[in-house]
Amino acid sequence: MSQELSAEQIQHALQGISVPPQPQIMVDLQFEQYMPDPDLEVIAKLISQDPGLSGALLKLVNSPYYGLTNKIASIQRAVNLLGSRSIINLINAQSIKGEMSDDTIVTLNRFWDTAQDVAMTCLTLAKRIGSQAVDEAYALGLFHDCGVPLMLKRFPEYMSVLEDAYASAGAEQRVVDTENQVFNTNHAVVGYYTAKSWRLPEHLSNAIANHHNALAVFSDDSARNSQLKNLLAILKMAEHICASYRVLGNQSIDHEWNTVGHLVLDYVGLSEYDFENLKQTIRELGGH
Repeated sequence: MSQELSAEQIQHALQGISVPPQPQIMVDLQFEQYMPDPDLEVIAKLISQDPGLSGALLKLVNSPYYGLTNKIASIQRAVNLLGSRSIINLINAQSIKGEMSDDTIVTLNRFWDTAQDVAMTCLTLAKRIGSQAVDEAYALGLFHDCGVPLMLKRFPEYMSVLEDAYASAGAEQRVVDTENQVFNTNHAVVGYYTAKSWRLPEHLSNAIANHHNALAVFSDDSARNSQLKNLLAILKMAEHICASYRVLGNQSIDHEWNTVGHLVLDYVGLSEYDFENLKQTIRELGGH
């Protein structure tokens, strides 16, 4: 039941999308697109590795053109719904066309690498702990830091401030507090508005907004926010396993995890010992 959209309709639907796709993935996608019979499964796999392209895809499939009752967060489902012609139009609309300098690409490699890594780890963790929201856990892993490239675009010195933010994270200071002091905004807020513009489900956007607010979220013992806690628990474990503190924050110690880790593990019912074993298994699987 795929309703093919024209290039113009896609350009119109994608206004406001500005997380750049990874250049290499664009090359691979364009190669696949010129095959006599493009393979939708290969295309879905490539798109699902990239936050910018995945965001564009979900924005499109959740747009009024398709009139879906429930918003979807599954990349494979979105590709199947859109069909190959619309997907090819989407890829062409997202072409980078040389708008990024080599320096920016090198800096953004940290963002792309960690996004795909955290997404895959969220997926594995969601399956391991029996979560119902496997697609959503993957999407959160992929999109949680989508504000980072936008902050970098706006503030060239952003990455060094982010490193300071990770260095001073702790019980009294969130990662985003340091960003707020310097820029009056932060990547979680920018990520939230990006996710909203991509028409992601509200609770996913909410998890993006709160992903550095885990101490407050898990310190609240009430039954409120269970959906948020379920998603954030998986994300915080995944960030720690993938060493986001090292890749993005350039730190040797995960100060944020040291502050919230015990609360997260309590919430999901894992002992430190079990988590260490799980961490080792996942790191070996992912070749860390």
